[in-house]
Amino acid sequence: MPPDAADGATHFLQVFSDPERVARYAEGPRRFVPGLDGLHRMTGVLLAEGTPPDARVLVLGAGGGLELKALADAHQGWRFVGVDPAAEMLRLAERTLGPLMERVELIEGYVDDAPPGPFDAATCLLTLHFLPPPERERAVREIHRRLRPGAPFVAAHGSFPQGAAERGRWLDRYAGFAIASGADPDQATGARTAVEAAATMLSPEQDEAILRSGGFPDVQPFYSAFTWRGWIAHA
Repeated sequence: MPPDAADGATHFLQVFSDPERVARYAEGPRRFVPGLDGLHRMTGVLLAEGTPPDARVLVLGAGGGLELKALADAHQGWRFVGVDPAAEMLRLAERTLGPLMERVELIEGYVDDAPPGPFDAATCLLTLHFLPPPERERAVREIHRRLRPGAPFVAAHGSFPQGAAERGRWLDRYAGFAIASGADPDQATGARTAVEAAATMLSPEQDEAILRSGGFPDVQPFYSAFTWRGWIAHA
């Protein structure tokens, strides 16, 4: 991992390792990500296309367990491997999943620590925007390498126009939605500042190009909500 990627990963790992912040995690995504529950349902529908009833699914960035719970509730024959570098977030995932944990294996680490597969499907939600382009492409390639041929992969993360005249407007909308959804205005403003300073944010066109370079030729957008985008692709 290059130095800038390591610095960014270290910062966010520290954030997601703070027990007090992790305890409040579940309320955050729904305030900052428009239609999060719908995104989880759409992800399940897309993964189910051509996926066997007893599918083995790889979930990258699984800490917190929100998407794991949504997918496990909707597809009772699926089994999951969830990977996340933050131990505290994995403990939260265990609490979120409760009895569903009998179908879930949680691994503390990064994509390189995931089993080799082959998996029947994979997801990476609200995660890839933390990585700079070279490391992001490498992560996508490692996900692709673990999938059986034709298996679906759903990615969704921060991705919005990066032009000087557009970027600020979308960031204002990002913060405005969070405030309208009940987030503390100071927290929302702080989050906006952090996203504005992040050098890892890309445009949707750049993100699609990275998914293709990572081995997925048929990248199709399915979700667009202010500063968030989602794609379905197949190995």
